[in-house]
Amino acid sequence: MILILRAIIVFTVGILICVFGSLFCLFNPRNPKNVARFAHLFCYFLAPPLGVKVTTRAYPNIKNVGSCVFIANHQNNYDMIVAAKIVQPNTVTVGKKSLVWIPFFGILYYLTGNILIDRQNKAKARNTIAQVVDEIKTRHISIWMFPEGTRSHGRGLLPFKTGAFKAAIAAGVPIVPICVSNTNNIHLNKWNNGHLIVEMLEPIETKNLNKEDTHALMQQCYDLMANKIAELDQEARALDKQSAN
Repeated sequence: MILILRAIIVFTVGILICVFGSLFCLFNPRNPKNVARFAHLFCYFLAPPLGVKVTTRAYPNIKNVGSCVFIANHQNNYDMIVAAKIVQPNTVTVGKKSLVWIPFFGILYYLTGNILIDRQNKAKARNTIAQVVDEIKTRHISIWMFPEGTRSHGRGLLPFKTGAFKAAIAAGVPIVPICVSNTNNIHLNKWNNGHLIVEMLEPIETKNLNKEDTHALMQQCYDLMANKIAELDQEARALDKQSAN
């Protein structure tokens, strides 16, 4: 019964946000400010029906950092709801062109100004980094990327791919890690899915780096995120125990 009720609420509210958002964006299409605006709405309206309590901790001075490359761990489809609250203005994501064909959501994803890449075309896919760097420099925006390249589905933090780090170095902008505690315990048929924590770490400067530093930067970020995610998981479990008592 809980699963059916929750599925109806999440599905209905999600469609309403997508329809309203698409209509809103028609008057200001491809404006990168809209990504954060509607990401926050997804978290605000969909986290409570999922039975999760989301705590977010942004880097205190993030508004003064300027353009950057945000990197976050990618666990499952709940990322879109849980981590959405911490998305900063003028930040867009990099996604597959096929996302456009998802009913309702795809139109909003395009109109909010996200970067679409064609993974089926290998020649174009190889130019993704150049495209991202050009977008950062010409539109003065930040980019949100998932360096694991795929959802981890409970397998822990997967090895990183180099794309996000090459893009940050080429654009001369900081890397900002974002860590999300374990979302794999969310179950639609469970009324209370506990606490989730999203924390933004201190920016890592890349201005003095070159492409030869890519792997060292990638390993630095991986180690920082792996350690922080472990801490957040432990903290979230402690909060759940406190709530149960």
